[in-house]
Amino acid sequence: MSLASSLYHARKKSGLSQENVAEKLGVSRQTISKWETGGSHS
Repeated sequence: MSLASSLYHARKKSGLSQENVAEKLGVSRQTISKWETGGSHS
């Protein structure tokens, strides 16, 4: 399982939105989306 897939499944299992995770990590929602799709880690 890729890191992107692991992040997605962990977030879904926890019942969190991308916005929730982004706020907790201090990054943008777009960053979470990129991470989950295997995009740039900017």
